[in-house]
Amino acid sequence: MTLLLTGLDHRPASHAAIARANPAAKLAVAAVISIALILTVDPVTAGVALALELAALPWCGLSPRNLFRSSWIILLGAVPAGLLTLLFGVDDGRTLLDLGPVTVTEGSLSSAVAITLRILAIGLPGVVLLATTDPTDLADALAQNLRLSHRFVLSALAALRLVGLLTQEWQMLTMARRARGYGRGLRQFPGQVFALLVIAIRRGTVLATTMEARGFGVDAPRTWARVSHFGRGDLLVALGGLGIAVLATAAGLTAGTWNLVLS
Repeated sequence: MTLLLTGLDHRPASHAAIARANPAAKLAVAAVISIALILTVDPVTAGVALALELAALPWCGLSPRNLFRSSWIILLGAVPAGLLTLLFGVDDGRTLLDLGPVTVTEGSLSSAVAITLRILAIGLPGVVLLATTDPTDLADALAQNLRLSHRFVLSALAALRLVGLLTQEWQMLTMARRARGYGRGLRQFPGQVFALLVIAIRRGTVLATTMEARGFGVDAPRTWARVSHFGRGDLLVALGGLGIAVLATAAGLTAGTWNLVLS
């Protein structure tokens, strides 16, 4: 329990400016860019935002390999979403490809590109946040800088720590099922997912009871082992995220592709 909440498994220290920034600043970058891209679905705004984010990667301290390992889930969501929009989106403009019941038009192609770029541009700041931030540092920033409830912060920290344990449990389940002759087919996947769900519920219940017994749920002023500083460099990082959102929106408005999805 102590190891779970004190964060002894720190990520490797990085000298990159954005990687060293306060987690609250990186969270602000992810939030402001997400808000700007949620308001519109167009390829110009999303493309400019993604291009600016990629240009800032050298200051994030992530190698291409680590970036891919951390962001594969974003690609797994962006590519199918783009393909589905391309094939089954609303037809508009000139027909580019006619496959009978499935047609690809200029409108569906533009929407597919916009959806794909939008998902990537929204997901990349979150990937950088999680890949370059120790969970304990993030919890310190949420509690001290953003003044969130310590009950929420400590619960989120415990849940985030459990993600790594569940990954190990999945690997152990896989090896145990192979040893028992269940094989690796897709038919075995639902059963293994259900087993992992049962394990997660049991671990969560035990952890919640343990935390309550040790006073983590008491509504009283708390002290923190480490002070979370938010300095000028952190403010510059947050303003950089705001700048990306403003420039991307301005590019969409200039190109005439920006459209408010709420209207």
